[in-house]
Amino acid sequence: MSHLKQTDPELFKILGKEESREHNTLELIASENFVSYSVLEAAGGVMTNKYAEGYPGKRYYGGCEHVDEAENLARERAKKLFNAEYVNVQPHSGSQANMAALMTFVKVGDTIMGLDLAHGGHLTHGSPVNFSGRLYNVISYQVGKETGRVDFYNLMKLAKEHRPKLIICGGSAYPRFIEFEQFRQVADEVGAFLMADIAHPSGLVATGIHPSPMPYCDVVTTTTHKTLRGPRGGMIMMGKDPENPWGKVAPKSGRVKNISELIDSMVMPGIQGGPLMHIIAAKAVAFGEALKPEFKEYTKAIVKNAKTMAEEFISLDYHLISGGTDTHVMLIDLTNKNITGKAAENALEKAGITVNKNMVPFDQRSPFITSGIRIGTPAITTRGMGVAEMRKIVKLIDSVINDHENEALIGNVKNSVQDLCNSFPLYDELRD
Repeated sequence: MSHLKQTDPELFKILGKEESREHNTLELIASENFVSYSVLEAAGGVMTNKYAEGYPGKRYYGGCEHVDEAENLARERAKKLFNAEYVNVQPHSGSQANMAALMTFVKVGDTIMGLDLAHGGHLTHGSPVNFSGRLYNVISYQVGKETGRVDFYNLMKLAKEHRPKLIICGGSAYPRFIEFEQFRQVADEVGAFLMADIAHPSGLVATGIHPSPMPYCDVVTTTTHKTLRGPRGGMIMMGKDPENPWGKVAPKSGRVKNISELIDSMVMPGIQGGPLMHIIAAKAVAFGEALKPEFKEYTKAIVKNAKTMAEEFISLDYHLISGGTDTHVMLIDLTNKNITGKAAENALEKAGITVNKNMVPFDQRSPFITSGIRIGTPAITTRGMGVAEMRKIVKLIDSVINDHENEALIGNVKNSVQDLCNSFPLYDELRD
């Protein structure tokens, strides 16, 4: 970035500080990861210059032959990764992927069901402050108080009572495998569409570590930047691209043959204009990386590291929601540790450990304070850390939480974090 250093030293300095922060901290936010240098190159590449409204072969602008190639490559790689018949890689984010999917399958005012935000769901699954909660009649389902897992008895009861047009499965802080088959049974019982949001475990799904939603769900959405380790963006998929069942999914305009055409038109021009072609190119790079055998070993390591951390936390008397994890994420209720999620997040950040405060099921505190924290292993696994490092990290976290106002202790932990980070450096290419 020597050119940027000369042309905009102020921004260059800010970027340098962020690079330093990423290198010198333990990134444990479950929704974050570190992309490869190749993904960075593509995301900052020349395709940022091209307007490409429309789809490959059907653009509103000329000069799109090469961005068409990039988008087609991304789609074909994603289809292979997820065993999907249909893929749309244009959504700018997971939230926009969810918006397009919802607006394709249900009408404004229809009833939908999603996991309660405080129980591990996501804003776009029906939160009243989000478009999903404003446009649709939302019935939230919850996890069991004792199990921390989706309560399917009550889910079925709610579904029969409210007859939703669509049910969303998946979440942002659900540590266990998503129970796609059980959700399908509920959806079939009430004649609802089933939408899976696999934003968090998508990398695990791609490598077979997590069950696939494709045999069970009508539509699947995901981000591309969490366990999939790509650029920030979204994607919509279907295992099969069925002919439009007239009367069930109404065409928005004109005559369409398949549901994929409805989804495509809802993404663009429905909710977006020109796609971010540099990000789509970076998605293609990330999908290519995920198709390699070493990516499966990486996802195995993510889960092994998370399970190791969970076991260590439990041995230190931490309350993990659902009693552990099947995936990359842990949700920890800190009530018995006499510290709020907000206080824990702040103290750990001072020590160079980045987590996020998070509500836990049946939380008595506000979303701005919370009783819990969420911890994930994708980013530290990308750095090459393994089981031994997981045990060290848990002990560092525990020492801060148990004495979170002790500045001297926090300083010592920060030194230990720095030593650990230096042993697993990030982006040597940026320092050449």
